[in-house]
Amino acid sequence: MAKKVKGRVLFLLGGFTILFLLLIVRLFQIQVVDGAEYQQKAMEQWTRDVPVPSKRGIIYDRNGKELATSAPAYEIYVRPVEVKDKEIVAQTLSEVLQMNKEDLLEKVSAKKDTQIIKKKVDSDTVKILREKNIKGLIFVDDSKRFYPQSNFASYILGFTNYDNQGQDGVEATFEKYLNGFPGRDIKMTDAQGRELPGSDRKYYEPEDGLNLILTIDEVIQHFAEKAVESALIETNAKRVTAIVMDPKTGDVLAMAVKPDYDNNDPRKIPDELKDKWDSMSSTEQYNALFKVWRNPAISDTYEPGSTFKTITSAAGLEEGVVRPEDRFYCSGSVLVAGRRLKCWRSYNPHGSETFIQGVQNSCNPVFIEVAQRLGKEKFYKYIQGFGFGSPTNIKLLGEASGIVRNINSVGPVELANNSFGQGITVTPIQLITAVSAVINDGYLMEPRIAKKLVDKDGNTIHDFQPREVRQVISKETSATMRKILESVVSEGSGRGAYIPGYKVGGKTGTAQKAEDGRYVPGKYVASFIGFAPANDPKITVLVVIDEPGGGSYYGGVIATPVVKSIISDTLRYMDVKPQYTEEEAKQLMKGKVIVPEIRNMKLKDARKLLSENKLQYRLEEEQGEPTEDSLILDQTPRANAKVDEGSVVIIYAKPKE
Repeated sequence: MAKKVKGRVLFLLGGFTILFLLLIVRLFQIQVVDGAEYQQKAMEQWTRDVPVPSKRGIIYDRNGKELATSAPAYEIYVRPVEVKDKEIVAQTLSEVLQMNKEDLLEKVSAKKDTQIIKKKVDSDTVKILREKNIKGLIFVDDSKRFYPQSNFASYILGFTNYDNQGQDGVEATFEKYLNGFPGRDIKMTDAQGRELPGSDRKYYEPEDGLNLILTIDEVIQHFAEKAVESALIETNAKRVTAIVMDPKTGDVLAMAVKPDYDNNDPRKIPDELKDKWDSMSSTEQYNALFKVWRNPAISDTYEPGSTFKTITSAAGLEEGVVRPEDRFYCSGSVLVAGRRLKCWRSYNPHGSETFIQGVQNSCNPVFIEVAQRLGKEKFYKYIQGFGFGSPTNIKLLGEASGIVRNINSVGPVELANNSFGQGITVTPIQLITAVSAVINDGYLMEPRIAKKLVDKDGNTIHDFQPREVRQVISKETSATMRKILESVVSEGSGRGAYIPGYKVGGKTGTAQKAEDGRYVPGKYVASFIGFAPANDPKITVLVVIDEPGGGSYYGGVIATPVVKSIISDTLRYMDVKPQYTEEEAKQLMKGKVIVPEIRNMKLKDARKLLSENKLQYRLEEEQGEPTEDSLILDQTPRANAKVDEGSVVIIYAKPKE
C-alpha cells in the first residue's frame, strides 16, 4: 500500500515538474524569444496614434495673388468603445454626413480602438455634429484644397485627390514641396480607450508645405482666358489654346485653354457622357476624364503649317543661303523629285518677289528653295537646335515631344514639305519657345512655370532661375527676323494683328489636320504667333484654333484678332507706351468709321460698300481665283468694329467654280 502511494506521489511530482518545465519554456519563448513582438502588440493596444495632417502650401501668381489655397476642414474619427447607442449614432451620422447607415453602423461597432468616418468635412457640418454632443467622436483639424476662381488657369494648376495629393498640373509636379509632412498625436489609453492619467503623451507637430510662386500673371491670364473664350464661341471650334511668354526669360505669363474644367470638381461627368456614364467601365470613365484633364498646350501635337516658315527663314538667313533682298519667282508650283508641290495661290502666282515679300506672302516655293539651298543636314540641325522633336522640360505632366522624321528617311519631297510646316508635328509650347528664340537674339530659353518656393514666413527656400538652353542663331539674324516678321503684320497676311502705336511682328498659319496618315477634308488648325514690341520684344503670344466650325478657317482671319486682343491688353497693362509713326498719327486724326457686314455679299458689291464707308480692302485668295460675282466668305476686321477712315479690310472670297 505504501509503495502504491509513493508511486502516485512520484508520478504527480514528475507530471508537475514536466508541466512546470513546459511553462518555463513557454514563458521564455514569450518574454525573450517573442518578447519584442508581444511588446509591440501591447503597445498597439495601449496606444492611440492619430495622424495630424499638414497644411498644403499656397500657390501664388508672380505678384502674390492666391490661385490655390487650403480651406479649413476636418477628419472625423469614432472610438467605438465609447459609443453607447450605436444604432442611433449611425442614423445621426448618416443624416448629417449623407453616408450609408449600414456602413456607419459597421464602423461604430468595430472591435477597434479608432475608426475613420470621413475626411474633408467642412466646418458647418462639424458644427452640427459638435452640437449633437455624440460621445466617441473625434474631430481632427484638416484642410481641403480650394481654388478661389474655380476653372481659372485649370491646366496650369491641376488638382488634388481626396488625400490632398497633387494629381495634375503644378499640384502634381511640385507635390513633394507643397504637401509637407504630417504630424502624430500619440497617447496611452486603458482597455476602454480612456487616456491613462500621468501617461507619456507625445505630439509631433506637422510640417506645413512650402508655398509656390508661379511665373503666371493673374491679370495676363485673365486677358488670355477672355480672348480664348470669345474665340471659342465665335469660331465654333473644338478647342482654342493660347500661351503668353516672356521671350527673354522663357517665363510663361499665361496659358489658357477652352473648354476647360473646374479644379474644385475635376471629376464632374462631362455633359456629353452623362446619359451613358453608368454603363461605362471604370477604365472607360477614367479615360474620358483623362481627356478632359489632358493639357493641349503641352500634350497635343499638330502640323504647324506656315508658322513653321519662321524657322526655315531663320535657318536660311543664319547659314547665308538667302538674303532679305534676294529675288525669287513663284510660278504657282514647284516640281520636286517628280512631284508637283503647289503654292497656296497657284491659280494666281506671286511672280517675282523678294525674300521679304515671300515671307509676307507666305509663298511655299520660296521656302522650298531655301530648304533646298540649306540641304537636309543643315536644315535639320536648326530644326533640332530650336527644340523640335524633344520635350521643352516645362514643369508640367504629360509633355509630348512632337514628331520629327529621322534624317535618314528624309528625301527631297519630305525636305520640301517640312520647309512650309508639313510632315512635322509640334506642340504649342515647343513652337512658342522656338519662335521666342528667333526674336530673342537667338537664345533658346527653357520654359519656366515656377519662380520660387517660399516658407510660411516668406523666406525663399529655392529659386528657379531662367535657364538658357543654347544660342541657335546670331543676334544679327535675330534682328533681321524681327524686321521681316514685323512687315508680315504691317504689310502682309498678319494685318489682323496690327495695333497702332505698337510694332507687332508675327506669322500666320493654316494647316489641314492629318489623321491616320491622311489629311482630313474640312478639318483645319488655324494659328498665329505674334510678338511685341518688335524692336524690343516683351511678350510672345501663340493662339491655336483647333477645328474651327464657322465659315472661316484661315489663321489670318480668325487667329490674328485673338492675338491682337491679348497683345493690346497686355502691353497696356505692362505700361508699354505706344509710339505712333507719323502716318499713324495722321490716321488717329481721321474720323472713325464702322466696318460694314460684307459676308455673303458679292465681291463687286462688297467693294462698293467698303468704298462708300471710306475703307480700303485687300483680297486674300486661299483656294482659287474669285470672280466679281463670288461671295465673300469672311472678313477682318469683323462687322461693327470701329476703325480709322482709310483702314484696310481683308476679305476672303469664294473661288470661281
